[in-house]
Amino acid sequence: MKALAADLGGSHARCAVVEDRAIVAQQALVMDGAESLASVLPLLAASLKALAKRAGWALADCGGVALSFCGIVDSRQNRILATNKKYDDAPAIDLAAWARREFGLALRAENDARMALLGEWHAGAAQGCNDTVMFTLGTGIGGAAMIGGRLLRGRHAQAGCLGGHSPVHFSGRECTCGAIGCAEAEAAGWSLPLICRAWPGFAASALARERRLDFAALFRQARARDAVAIAIRDRCLRVWAVNTVAAIHAFDPEVVVYGGGVMGSAEEIVPFLQAYVERHAWTPWGKVRVRAAKLGNDAALLAAPPLLSGGAEARQA
Repeated sequence: MKALAADLGGSHARCAVVEDRAIVAQQALVMDGAESLASVLPLLAASLKALAKRAGWALADCGGVALSFCGIVDSRQNRILATNKKYDDAPAIDLAAWARREFGLALRAENDARMALLGEWHAGAAQGCNDTVMFTLGTGIGGAAMIGGRLLRGRHAQAGCLGGHSPVHFSGRECTCGAIGCAEAEAAGWSLPLICRAWPGFAASALARERRLDFAALFRQARARDAVAIAIRDRCLRVWAVNTVAAIHAFDPEVVVYGGGVMGSAEEIVPFLQAYVERHAWTPWGKVRVRAAKLGNDAALLAAPPLLSGGAEARQA
């Protein structure tokens, strides 16, 4: 199947033309100053049309438009339900009408973490496994679950996709969602600078001299044996590990896939998570495997064909 695909995050977007398990052409767009989805849609349309032309495709030859979005999405209605303070106009926009008007094609919209899982199931680390959980570690922590070959959604489209908002510390930090001690609030890109600056001894550590307090800096300084960086890194690893066990007990997967920008340090993260899961997850049937995602930023784009054609995605739980 040929498909038009757009992956819209909080500060970026990627557009592509996809055929089966291959990205034929793609373009990255910077969205730092964009406050509304209405202002972004013309850019997505122009990019997708240009990419289709570059590939030599007629729009009529495409199976549809797949939109991956950083919020709560009801794919049954192709509606964005909630955005957590980004693109606040999105719930009022008729995305299906936009796609018909711009391309003459049907549209399917889905949460970005579910799209990442669907892409990894279709062409990456979760191929051949119909019982899978995926986390994406980045600015936030995304989550998605597939059970018996069905993407989990639930009545209000929230089931399985709030992986970063499981509580891991009952007296922890307040999260952007309003809860206390969420995994995101304790170990995500947006919360890491707050955690670092509040850490005892931070001012005298090598981390304090980093221009940007992100996970690349944290893991780099931990490898350089900075004591504060090691302590914060180890705490983040434990937060992710506890969150992984909670997901295993909730969704009964055989495989847990981790993706996102933080997985540039996968060689340190995956062994820690695997060892923790083997010690602490109650799975009498056997051991859950923890894997690094294979597709990187391409996962949500490569989910377009199964989303539009009704692969595992068509059977919803």
